[in-house]
Amino acid sequence: MIRVGICGYGNLGKGVESAIQQNEDMELVGIFTRRNPKEIQPKTKKGIVYKIEEMKKFKDQIDVMILCGGSATDLPWQTPEIVKDFNVVDSFDTHAKVAEHFLKVDKNAVESRKIAIISTGWDPGMFSLNRAMMEAILPNGKVYTFWGKGVSQGHSDAIRRIKGVVDARQYTIPVEEALEKVRNGENPELTTRQKHIRECFVVAENKSEEQRIEKEIKEMPNYFADYDTTVHFVSLEELHQNHSGIPHGGFVIHTGKTGFDLENNHIIEYNLKLDSNPEFTGSVLVAYARAAYRLNARKECGCRTVFDIAARDLSIKSYEELIKNTL
Repeated sequence: MIRVGICGYGNLGKGVESAIQQNEDMELVGIFTRRNPKEIQPKTKKGIVYKIEEMKKFKDQIDVMILCGGSATDLPWQTPEIVKDFNVVDSFDTHAKVAEHFLKVDKNAVESRKIAIISTGWDPGMFSLNRAMMEAILPNGKVYTFWGKGVSQGHSDAIRRIKGVVDARQYTIPVEEALEKVRNGENPELTTRQKHIRECFVVAENKSEEQRIEKEIKEMPNYFADYDTTVHFVSLEELHQNHSGIPHGGFVIHTGKTGFDLENNHIIEYNLKLDSNPEFTGSVLVAYARAAYRLNARKECGCRTVFDIAARDLSIKSYEELIKNTL
């Protein structure tokens, strides 16, 4: 059995807990939180909750720690710190800072002889893999990524970290006209702003703070500054009533040409439609936790991304089963 710990018990942590139940080669050892453990009621019987400060006591009892904090303020320090004691998997999703995050984590993972697999999930993650495959197969072409319509956990979390915000949901919405041009093979040149709209529903602590909060959201680098962003201030009751679900999804589309005169056109499309963003992301994290365990069992160490991991290390099936039934 692969012994797993969960660091952070928000929506993503609960999604990971749910995914562990569906993988018979894994068991949940403990959930680690900054909150009062007595106030948390896990969904599963084995979900014993501990203070995050107690984590190091479990160095010999946990094979992989799955990190479920936010990319804005948690993972940049948690992943490089926790990999000093555990194999780790995270879903760091600030694209512009992934390379910087990789270097910090890799240094500590090599020193501790542990494995870290960062930026797993669906984007970065599954979408990243598909972009790489598409570009490798059709080098004469263009790749486009559209997200939504759906709730972005990372962007919602970034809003909630703003002073004076009680709760928030952020929807990422593809610009339909841009999406259709790509699907039609028109190969448009699109700016970030032309591809997506960001719509935010925010509960403010005080109405007097709304103008400042809206300004901070719209000017937030790496999250909202490059997009047309609309901010709606709503009551907590309205947010819970109309925005309690966490759906998401998106598309990776690659248009390419082949032939001696580039006379033949091809379009590859990979898409996801997710009822629950955190449950799907949690399922991806759990698969990569299996890979982290296997890599470290082979005495490998250092930081990895989805580009480094073979499908055979993700699967619960044996290599022989994969060849016979899946290949």
